[in-house]
Amino acid sequence: MSAEKKDERVFTGLRAIVWPIYSFELKKFLPMALMMMCILFNYSVMRATKDSLVVTTMGAEAIPTLKVAFVLPGAVLFMLIYSKLSNVFSKNTVFYIITSFFLCYFLMFAFVLYPNNSVLSLSFPNVVNPILKKLLLPVEEWVVSSLYIMAELWGSIMVSLMFWRFANDVTSLKQSKRFYSMFGFIANGALIVSGTLLGTVKDIHIITGCTVFFCVVILFLYYFLTAHVLTDPRHFNQDDVKKTKKKVKLSPTESMKYVFTSKYLGFIALLVLCYGVSINLVEVMWKGQAKQIFPTDVAFRGFMGQLQIWTGLATIFFMLVGANVLRKCSWFTSAMVTPVMIFITGLIFFGCIIFKDSIDPLLSGSGIVVIEIISYVGLLQNVLCKGVKYSLFDSTKEMSYIPLDDELKSTGKAAVDVIGGRAGKSGGALLQFLLLNVLFVGSSLESLAPVISGIFVIILLLWFSAVSGLSKEFLKLTLKK
Repeated sequence: MSAEKKDERVFTGLRAIVWPIYSFELKKFLPMALMMMCILFNYSVMRATKDSLVVTTMGAEAIPTLKVAFVLPGAVLFMLIYSKLSNVFSKNTVFYIITSFFLCYFLMFAFVLYPNNSVLSLSFPNVVNPILKKLLLPVEEWVVSSLYIMAELWGSIMVSLMFWRFANDVTSLKQSKRFYSMFGFIANGALIVSGTLLGTVKDIHIITGCTVFFCVVILFLYYFLTAHVLTDPRHFNQDDVKKTKKKVKLSPTESMKYVFTSKYLGFIALLVLCYGVSINLVEVMWKGQAKQIFPTDVAFRGFMGQLQIWTGLATIFFMLVGANVLRKCSWFTSAMVTPVMIFITGLIFFGCIIFKDSIDPLLSGSGIVVIEIISYVGLLQNVLCKGVKYSLFDSTKEMSYIPLDDELKSTGKAAVDVIGGRAGKSGGALLQFLLLNVLFVGSSLESLAPVISGIFVIILLLWFSAVSGLSKEFLKLTLKK
């Protein structure tokens, strides 16, 4: 009888709910959870920093341009580079190369680019076309734009691809039901720490220096796990993880063809796209509203720090709930929680904006202005949605990769999570860009709330359908395996 099966009898009462990890697994579980914590710390700090810099220097309307014209092409370029690196180097070497690349950029931004931002910024005074001026604004502020692009790619590459690919490679399907939510339970403490840091530390050099330090910690933890933990058969379960086959080298074109002919990956990609589009439709409008109350870089970053703290607390709560949902409910039920939460809270947020003029008289004499209500409803929406996203959406999505063959698990995951994730957010940004600059020229995001909310509902209905389709395929594949 294996150690896992023998220890399985121990889980009763509160232990089964709060800490379903066997003692012998701690050597593997804790370093992986700590690695995820470091990755999420960097992501949350960089996300708040790049949002505050972009919104206060270029305005929230620049975000759609950045996502469509810069972040999405960057994701496609990375996918091509990643495919080439994967054919030339081992998985471990690829991890070291990519993490080191981010480390070098954060160092350069902190000590070279940002201190000389005013000197390095460009100017195109002769451009008069309003659409072209909007497209060139991120180029003029290219230092700030570069941080935005790299922070967005960090989320897709390091969180969605590097960490979760590694976890999927070394975790069995059975073990994932216990591990994946608990990873988040511990790791999302990073959001509380990062939120506190953003609220108290004003110097971007210190903030960026922290990201460099945690990049070094990530590299050390990965080395420790691969060199000293996963060499033990107890921590690399060969019963559920199929034996490694001789690697077949595919060109980037062949890899893409292989990936895009997979119906199974198509459903996963649709989940990622729908999440990216729906959350972006809400977030950009919410940040535009919040800027009216927090107009300066420091004030806006402090507000985003509140978001990180509350998101961390909410995520820890949802991780406890989600861990038990994953173990006791079907994959379909677990996967449906996130779109249902986004659907309900998103409609409430859009409703506050659409009926803004009706709400305002109800607040007369209270000292509260309606824009504050909208900003904090948006904050609550973001907190709740990120909480269920990190606890259940990520866990169910990553579980769905485990039964796949090595090529679909590696290249397919890169295509779906990096390109698909960025395409989702860029898709939402592109919709907003077209609405503002082509269909309703001269309009504001706020005035387009009824139109955007209609698109939001359509996207969520598509998401519900994708969950249903993937659930059937996942059940079919796991039973076959």
